[in-house]
Amino acid sequence: MENSPSTWRRTLDQGRASRPQLEGLDVYAHRLRGSAQRLSGTRHRLRRRAKRVLDLGRFYQDLSNDALRETAVEMRTLFRCRQDKATDLERAFALIREVAVRQLGEKHYLVQVMGGFALAQGSIAEMATGEGKTLCATLPATVAGWRGMGCHIITVNDYLAERDAQWMGRIYSFCGVRSDFVHQGMEPHARKYAYQADVTYCTNKEVTADFLRDRIILGPNRDSNQVLLARIVGTQTRRLNQVVQRGLNYAIVDEADSVLIDEAVTPLIISGPAPNTEQLDAYRQAATLAKTLSLNVDYVIDMKYREIKLTPKGRRRLEDQTAALGGLWRVSRRAHEMVTKALTATAFYRRDKQYVVDEQKVVIVDDFTGRLMPDRSWRDGLHQAVEAKEGLELTPVKDTLARISFQRFFRLYRKLAGMTGTAIEASQEFWSIYHLPVITIPYNRPCLRRQLPEVIVQTEAEKWDLIVEEIATLHAAGRPVLIGTRSVQASEHLSRLLKDKQLDHQVLNAVRHKEEASIVSLAGQQGRITVATNIAGRGTDIKLGPQVKALGGLHVLSADKNESDRIDRQLFGRCARQGDPGSSSSVVSLEDELIRRHAPKAYQRLTRWKPLTAKGLFRTAQHRAQRTAQQQRRHVVRSDQWLDQQLGFTHSL
Repeated sequence: MENSPSTWRRTLDQGRASRPQLEGLDVYAHRLRGSAQRLSGTRHRLRRRAKRVLDLGRFYQDLSNDALRETAVEMRTLFRCRQDKATDLERAFALIREVAVRQLGEKHYLVQVMGGFALAQGSIAEMATGEGKTLCATLPATVAGWRGMGCHIITVNDYLAERDAQWMGRIYSFCGVRSDFVHQGMEPHARKYAYQADVTYCTNKEVTADFLRDRIILGPNRDSNQVLLARIVGTQTRRLNQVVQRGLNYAIVDEADSVLIDEAVTPLIISGPAPNTEQLDAYRQAATLAKTLSLNVDYVIDMKYREIKLTPKGRRRLEDQTAALGGLWRVSRRAHEMVTKALTATAFYRRDKQYVVDEQKVVIVDDFTGRLMPDRSWRDGLHQAVEAKEGLELTPVKDTLARISFQRFFRLYRKLAGMTGTAIEASQEFWSIYHLPVITIPYNRPCLRRQLPEVIVQTEAEKWDLIVEEIATLHAAGRPVLIGTRSVQASEHLSRLLKDKQLDHQVLNAVRHKEEASIVSLAGQQGRITVATNIAGRGTDIKLGPQVKALGGLHVLSADKNESDRIDRQLFGRCARQGDPGSSSSVVSLEDELIRRHAPKAYQRLTRWKPLTAKGLFRTAQHRAQRTAQQQRRHVVRSDQWLDQQLGFTHSL
C-alpha cells in the first residue's frame, strides 16, 4: 500500500498528541478514571474471551493446512472490508493460535490470549518476564495486518527486530500477511518496502528518525490537506515518493516502560553539518579553562539535578582569563555557557559509564540497556566538550533540522498498545500521558522465585568483597549466577575481582556487546557466571541447563539499586520463568551512586550511626529519583504543548 494522504490525516488529526495536558482537578479526575478502568473487572472479561478462543480452537484443529489457509484468506477479507464483529476477533485469535502450533510448534497459552485481547483494545499488558510476549503480539498484529493499514511492532534493538520478524514471519505468511523489519543502515528504498508491509518490526529510534526525515522531505506540505492536494494535482510527486512511511496507524510497543517512560525525556534530533572552526577551537579552550577552576570556590555541583553553577568569584575569574582571547569569548554569557559545559563533561560524564572511547571516538552508552549508540551524539556542544576532555579530535558542530520527543511521537499513533513485565508502578503515568490503561496479566504457572533479604554495607569495597564471596559460594554449588551492574566501569571492576579469584565468567557490557543474545541465553547453564550491565539482553530467554532446576535454578544478584524500582524488578525477572525455580538478592552500599545523588544529606549522616535506617534511606532515595524523572517527563510534555499553543505548530514537528 502506498503512502496514502488519508493515513497522514489520521496520523496528524486523530493522534493522542492533539489531546491537551490536563491541569488542576482534571488531573485527579483523569487518574480516578484510569484506576477505575484497571479495577472494573477487565481482566475477568479478558479471561472469559480467552477461554472462548481456546474452545474455538477445537474446530480449527480438524482442518487441513489448505483449508486453514483458505479460512485465513476469508478472515483477511472480512477484516479488510470492516465487516467484522466482536466475535470475529475471537475466531481470528483461535485460527492464529492453530497456525502458530503448525508453523512454530508453539501454542498460545490462555494468559497469552488474554494479553492479545489487551493489546487489541489499546492497553498496556503487564506480562511477567518469560511469559511469551513476542508470541502474544502476533494475535493483534495479524488482525491489524488483515485490516491493511499497517502495524508497527516496536522493539528495543535491531537484533530483536530482525529476530522476531523472521521468527514470527511464518505465522504471518501462512495467514496472508507480509511482515518485514527495519534496522540501522538500511537504504531508503528498503525502508520504504519494509514500512509498506502489513506488519513491520522496528526500534523506537529508527521509526521516530524515519518519521522526522519524512517530515523534512515533505517540507511545507506538512498539513494533511496540503499533502492530499499536492498528490491530487501532481505537484512535487518526486518529493512525496521519497517518503518511506505510510502513516502511523497502530503500534505495539515491546518493553513499553523502557520506551515510553524511561527514554521519553531525551528527544530524538535529526541534524545536519554546520562547520565552525572557531567554535571547535573554543571548546578546546573551554576544557583548558575548566581545569583552572576549583570546586566549591569557583563553581558548585548540584548532584540531584546534575547541574553546574558558577559562583560570583568563578565568573569574575573566568572573565579575567578570557579578556584577551577575543572571538566567542568576548560575550561573557557565551563564555560562561561553554566553560560550564566543559565542567559538566568532567563532573557527570565518565568514561566507561556514560560513554566509551572506541577507535578514538566518543560513543554514547545507553543508560537503560547498556548498549553502544554509535550513531547518536549529545547536543548543545556537550559531545564536543566530552571529546575535548578526552583529548580527541572534535566532531563538527551540527544544526538541528528536526526534533521530536518520544512522548509526542507515540501519541501520534491512531492506536497505541504496549507490553512489558513492569508497568503497574507507572500506571498513572501511562494513563495521564498516553491515555493507556495498564492491565496485569496473571502468570501461566506459579512464580517460584525466592527473594532473599537485601544486604546493606557501609562501603563499596565491602560490597564488592561480599558479592564475590556470594558468587563463589553459588558457583561451588553448581548454580548459574547473573550479576546486574549499572555501568561498564562496575562490570569491568567486578570482572577483575572474579579473575583474581580464578572464577571463570562472561561479561556483557557496552564494550563487549558482540554475541549478546548467545551470552544471555547461556546464562542458565550449570556453574555459569554472567556479569551484565543494567538490563542488557532483554528479550532473550534464559533456559536452565540440565540438573540446574534440582540445584535451585538461576540466581540473579543486583550489585546496585537503580533509580527506578521497575528496573530492579526487570533484573530479578530474569530468573524463575514459567514455573522454573530461581532466587534473587541484592548487595548495596551507602556509597552507591543512588545514595550520593538522591538521598538527603541529613538522612545519610543518620544512617551512618543507625544502620537500621538504611533500608528507609534507599527507599527515600529511589522515590526522590523517580519523582525527579517524572517531573522531567512532565516538562517535556508541557514543552510540546507550549510549542503547539504559542508557535502554532500543531502540524509541524
